[in-house]
Amino acid sequence: MFARPIRVKSNTAIKGSDRRKLKADLSTAFPSLSADELSELVPNKEELNVVKIYAHKGDAVTLYVLHKNPLFFELEKRLYPTVYVLWRYPALLPTFMTWPPVLQKMIGGADLMLPGVVVPSSGLPDVKLGDYCSVTLVNNRAPVAVGTAAVSTGEMHSLGMKGRGVCVLHTYMDHLWAFGDKSGPPSLPNAECDGQEEYEEEYEVNEMEMEEEEVVEKCVEEEQCPGVTVPDQACSGVDALSLAEQEEEKGDNEEEDGNQDDQKMPQETMDALLLQCFLHALKSKVKKSELPLLTSTFLRNHMFACCPSGKQIDIKKSSYKKLSKFLQAMQKQHNLVRMKELTKGVESIVEVDWKNRQLRSFHVPEETEGEVAPVQDEGEGKSLYHPPEITTMYSVSSRLEPLFLDVQKRKGTILQPAEVKHLVTEYVKKNELVDENNKNYVTVDPILCDCLLERSEYQEIGSLKWDDLFSRTLGRMQECYQIVYPGQRPIQKKGHIEPIDIAVSSRGSNKKVTLIKNLEVYGLDPAVVATALQHRVQASSVLQPIPGSKDKVLVQIQGNQIHQAGNLLLDHYQIPRKYINGLEKAPKGGKKK
Repeated sequence: MFARPIRVKSNTAIKGSDRRKLKADLSTAFPSLSADELSELVPNKEELNVVKIYAHKGDAVTLYVLHKNPLFFELEKRLYPTVYVLWRYPALLPTFMTWPPVLQKMIGGADLMLPGVVVPSSGLPDVKLGDYCSVTLVNNRAPVAVGTAAVSTGEMHSLGMKGRGVCVLHTYMDHLWAFGDKSGPPSLPNAECDGQEEYEEEYEVNEMEMEEEEVVEKCVEEEQCPGVTVPDQACSGVDALSLAEQEEEKGDNEEEDGNQDDQKMPQETMDALLLQCFLHALKSKVKKSELPLLTSTFLRNHMFACCPSGKQIDIKKSSYKKLSKFLQAMQKQHNLVRMKELTKGVESIVEVDWKNRQLRSFHVPEETEGEVAPVQDEGEGKSLYHPPEITTMYSVSSRLEPLFLDVQKRKGTILQPAEVKHLVTEYVKKNELVDENNKNYVTVDPILCDCLLERSEYQEIGSLKWDDLFSRTLGRMQECYQIVYPGQRPIQKKGHIEPIDIAVSSRGSNKKVTLIKNLEVYGLDPAVVATALQHRVQASSVLQPIPGSKDKVLVQIQGNQIHQAGNLLLDHYQIPRKYINGLEKAPKGGKKK
């Protein structure tokens, strides 16, 4: 199920009540765990995160992460342990044993077939259809896969050990395992396997013959296991790399992986990237007329724009940790710039040494791109975010039903404003209500009187202007809206669409944080928006659940970032200004001294 990349929807710290519920659910699902073992897995005082992800076929999965390792994943309201937990408690689940070459097929997304199961002298574990199962390799009790039993133990024997044995959900070396620290399984000798060693040669000789039969069988039956998602590559496991080759390849590609995962980027690499972008910005972006230049503006408008494609500047992952310390080093050690505090607490670059040998000898890279554009879909084949189309609609109310009775528009029918005007115009023309003396007016007949006038107006108003007629009609209908996400069917809802709300809140004595909510309404992933905003302003961000909302989270970022948040939503994500609340609260720019 995790054979292909996963997409993170949200990452939040678990609440106290949810922590207690998780511990109770684990105690019910895995009664063999003692109270001390449960406390180790779900500690009371250590930070435990709830990460909501989507698998490659769209399955919604919840992860429970401790010390950056996923311990359990929840699928369709059922908890499963990961290999990280099973390496600590290998006897937690009933275990089926197989040969090392079979692991390659399971990593690729295939299930464990019964011909590949090694039956120990003690016999197969007693399981029923759908029971939790783990899979181990010969000579090592450390589980390498987690899943559910495809059939009961009795049926396995009655089928002659042919067919599907375990529906595999998660394996060692899949993308769920890679979400953690990527550690390998421990070596846990299996006494049961001493007698199996003499058969290894015979297995290897007959391996290809058996594999061909199993692969054909898997290709035919792969989709038949309920509740399991298997990628298309499951049938191509014959030519899969060996474990040793994958480990070697993983080591060779470690530098490449570091570029994709900023958290693994060493400080030296980030320091070098900062220096490169700094020199590039000074040589090709900054002009003498711009000085003095705020350091924050220099970082945001110039250094970010010089960042090479595929990389991101994150000062917190460098040895400097802060922009001010980096610029001080550029001033003292390299004599490239001179800093000055023109306003209390706000530093600016007041001078650049354009004749500096290091700056003059720097060669601007040929291929650079502008500021790294935030990408909404971080899965395979990154695709840019497209805003939904939002249309205001109106629903026929019971009071206006007589007006639309002739055209069969009953109560609850949703119409566009243009349709409403057209139907009202047709009603007026059909009943010859246009004032003969002044065609700008419409005579009020009994139906229009009951639908559009107040009781106090019955004797006073005999005619209405066309504009007044239309505005009164729309005003007495229930407002609705239609939202169309790219590639999806239109969704119609009653009421007003919730705008994206940006607000500033105080924390402590003199600290402010910016809060952003309702991003999900517009198809935006809060985690992606938080990351994009974090890189723009170089401030920490966190996602928090909104009380009373199941599927909504709040983006919180340090400082008053309304201006930057507004620019991100308006310019990059193309959200219309009328759907964003709070932009007027942005701090006013002070005058330069």
